[in-house]
Amino acid sequence: MTNQMTIRVGISACILGQEVRFNGGHKLDRFIRDTLGQYVEFVPVCPEVEIGLGVPRETLRLVGQSGSPRRLVAPKSGSDHTETMVSYAKRRVDELERLELCGYILQKSSPSCGMERVKVYPPTEGAAPIKEGRGVFADVLMQQLPLLPVEEDGRLNDPILRENFVERIFAYRRLRAFFASSWTIGGLVRFHAAEKLLLMAHQSYKRLGQLVANARNVERESLAREYRRGFLEAMASRSTVNKHVNVLQHIAGYFRGPLDPASRDEVHDLIEAYRSRMVPLVVVTTLMKHHIRTLELSYLSQQSYLNPHPRELMLRNHL
Repeated sequence: MTNQMTIRVGISACILGQEVRFNGGHKLDRFIRDTLGQYVEFVPVCPEVEIGLGVPRETLRLVGQSGSPRRLVAPKSGSDHTETMVSYAKRRVDELERLELCGYILQKSSPSCGMERVKVYPPTEGAAPIKEGRGVFADVLMQQLPLLPVEEDGRLNDPILRENFVERIFAYRRLRAFFASSWTIGGLVRFHAAEKLLLMAHQSYKRLGQLVANARNVERESLAREYRRGFLEAMASRSTVNKHVNVLQHIAGYFRGPLDPASRDEVHDLIEAYRSRMVPLVVVTTLMKHHIRTLELSYLSQQSYLNPHPRELMLRNHL
């Protein structure tokens, strides 16, 4: 069992600056390595090196017809590494699962590690490739661990996708930590209550709420399994401005009685400014947290939505 504070994230080794690419180079991402790396423990993996291919090495590509199984081929020599990679990937993913990963960052466009839109070359020489493939290792990873938060390095340059992914890995760690403890139904009720607004920002939480409400009538292992699945599936749904506005308005409803009218108007004005992309989300939540502390609203103060990840990552600072 990993330490409760450890957030382990699998990652393509080249993204950390390791010189393992086919040409002896790397694909270093400084935000991932130097900023996110302060809060997570990376588990670097290079499938091509780990199946015994050297550095540098012949380039690989996916080959196949649309809708048919793809082969992992070295076009210059004609070597086919498909079976070797699939067999290795199944073993390696089993090992990674035992490390209790909370996420995985793949290297985009790679025939081994690309998550989506990897070039697939038709068997006919000279025919144009189509971008509809997934890397062989990535495919095994995502099939064996379908609920694991997975993203590509390139997509993490998008601030919205970056925020969603990091939010998911921290939520996954909290979920793991809870079920790793000697949990009780009462504890599950409190855990779910604290995650309620975060779940609302991603997807409807009602199905999970019904599961928790009926928890005493569900066998313990089944309850844990169903709650984990529902929680992670909800978090996989991308949050949007409109979903955040819904949550912010829900929080503002708690201010209706104890907060003075001028302060309530200020909160509502900021929510509308956020809706119009005039201020970032962090501006609204910072003011709300101030009022929550001042008014001693304990239910809201415990909401992970207001502190889903370290503020130093500045993930809610974008418009």
